[in-house]
Amino acid sequence: MAIDLDLLFTWGAIAKEYKKNEIIISEDETAHFYYQIMEGCVRMFNCNDDGKEFTQGYFTEGQSFGEPPLFIDEKYPSTATAFQDCKIIKLSKEKFLKILEEYPAIQKHFLTLMAQRIHSKAKTSKDIINQKPEFRIIAFLNTHKKGNSSKKELVPFTRQEIANFTGLRVETVIRAFSKMKTDKKIDIINHKIYF
Repeated sequence: MAIDLDLLFTWGAIAKEYKKNEIIISEDETAHFYYQIMEGCVRMFNCNDDGKEFTQGYFTEGQSFGEPPLFIDEKYPSTATAFQDCKIIKLSKEKFLKILEEYPAIQKHFLTLMAQRIHSKAKTSKDIINQKPEFRIIAFLNTHKKGNSSKKELVPFTRQEIANFTGLRVETVIRAFSKMKTDKKIDIINHKIYF
């Protein structure tokens, strides 16, 4: 459930456009705004000293991102960039928190959303820490599969993006996909992956 756009604009929100790869928020920046995506996709990630990236999540139209630091007066733990051209609503932290006070249904939605994200992070951490590369990749693919059918669907992520999300090297992802293709767990057609 996204917060109604009319409500956000009534409370003083603005819409801002970002070009692909443009930084929206930076890691260790103080959190001052609530962000909700009108169009496009946002990627949140961390980068280590060697430049290796680890993707924390992708957020799309109607979703919000970066809320936890707003509730606890902390800095952003990740960087968020436009994964594609985006139009994003920005609302000040103070007004966002007032909306939550005045609209209990929206407050309940955010409580549920935070619980889902914590649960998802715990599952992802378990998959990354305890498992072999193929298992990590399958867990990622299952999490991001759109439908529930047994029919294989196009995976909308590059091998590098999957590596960033699973904490693996791209070479490891490529080797795992070769094995998974041999085992008929995926199809590779014209360099595109179907799972």
